[in-house]
Amino acid sequence: MRNKLWFAGVALLASSVAVSASMSKEERDRLRAAADVMQELHATPDKDSPSDLYDKASCVVVIPSVKKAAFIFGGEYGKGVATCRTATGWTAPAFMQIEKGSWGAQIGANETDLVLLVMNQDGMKKLLQDKVALGADASVAAGPVGRSASASTDLQVSAEILSYSRSNGVFAGIDLSGGKLGPDNDANQDAYGKGVNARQILANNAVTAPPAATPFLAAVRSEFTPAAGND
Repeated sequence: MRNKLWFAGVALLASSVAVSASMSKEERDRLRAAADVMQELHATPDKDSPSDLYDKASCVVVIPSVKKAAFIFGGEYGKGVATCRTATGWTAPAFMQIEKGSWGAQIGANETDLVLLVMNQDGMKKLLQDKVALGADASVAAGPVGRSASASTDLQVSAEILSYSRSNGVFAGIDLSGGKLGPDNDANQDAYGKGVNARQILANNAVTAPPAATPFLAAVRSEFTPAAGND
């Protein structure tokens, strides 16, 4: 009986290791790049978004290194990750992808990072849809810049998602209307196992973050303080 339990335990461990090991290099690199974006923004607060917006945000989505070519050839997507606030911290990251809208012309030849702050629970619910149309299904606005700034316009105050771009060291609000945002289902199943979806990761907080996500989550924790009513 003891031997049977031992072999069962070994099999279970091997299974969990196999799931963890299935994460591709591209997915690990995506997590590392998203961590770099958050760390670099935190190091330049005058070029970052206002701290009160970070403090209120329900989720953050980081799409690093978007290139114009990615939106021209083969209908490809910009790819990134998202994490949402919980009562005890932040969820494991879910892999996301964004499809170009009318804002695509603003993406230059150089790499551009996109950062989206999901400002409320309604925005978070829409984030979990298979593909949400920004500006139509979910309201989106270019976010204000500068840690001492404030979201002053009615659109910014009411928007479910505030969006930013960073290119050549310049961080600015960008209107992502017309784009389509949704989970990268293949990457999520690579990282967390067959059948795992973005809702389980972000809304249900049902999975443990893989080791490769540690730098990204640490960067998020250093940037975001607990929001009243969320923790």
